[in-house]
Amino acid sequence: MIENILTLLMLVLLQAVLGFDNLLYISIESKRAPLEKQKMVRQVGIGLAIILRILLLFVLVNLIKYFQDPILHIDLFGWIHGTFNIHALIVLFGGGFILYTALKEIWHLVYLEEHDSEEKEKVSTTKIISMIVLMNLIFSFDSILSAMALSDVFWVMATAIVISGLMMMWLSDKVSAFLAKNRLYEILGLFILFLVGVMLLSEGGHMAELTLFGSHVTPMSTTTFYFVIFVLVAIDIVQGRYQKKLLKAKKK
Repeated sequence: MIENILTLLMLVLLQAVLGFDNLLYISIESKRAPLEKQKMVRQVGIGLAIILRILLLFVLVNLIKYFQDPILHIDLFGWIHGTFNIHALIVLFGGGFILYTALKEIWHLVYLEEHDSEEKEKVSTTKIISMIVLMNLIFSFDSILSAMALSDVFWVMATAIVISGLMMMWLSDKVSAFLAKNRLYEILGLFILFLVGVMLLSEGGHMAELTLFGSHVTPMSTTTFYFVIFVLVAIDIVQGRYQKKLLKAKKK
């Protein structure tokens, strides 16, 4: 029992660390909903995702071998070569969609910010909730596989999913409020999300043993990912302080 409790604590910590990028996506995606519905969208989306995560855990525990077996082989004139399984396809789809979302939001911030209110009216809350649930499942795929490597006790893994989900539900409001008050950090968040997409694409390509024009796709290491994020945050902080000094100098 003590071993299971220690494993549970470790799994909750693991889910929290791996859920950072998911939390960022939820906060940015929920912005597309009307202001009065944004909190409801986040809570319902995460709540449904918790239930589906547990179902996904049950499926993976019983059918893991089918997710690892190759189902698709591609060889285009020797330029593009790869052998894909369900796991690789899910990661590639998630990475591609996150990359698209980040670039689209960056484009809107730079060129189309005046159309934000019109776009919010067109996007239904059901669609936003569906995207939050879908991407939550994609983000959780690797974390569930990592959990399965640490424990084979279903209730321990399911409890960790519920606890981390409730934590995410609470933190999503905090992150969203912070981004709303500090709009400059929203751009930083989008570029971090862009990096997440690149990392997932490289990871999915590596799983599929993908070769592009004779070069194998190698996964971005976690160390490299966090180092780049550290550099981006440092640049953002330095630039913000420098801009404040310039403004003070102009006022004088």
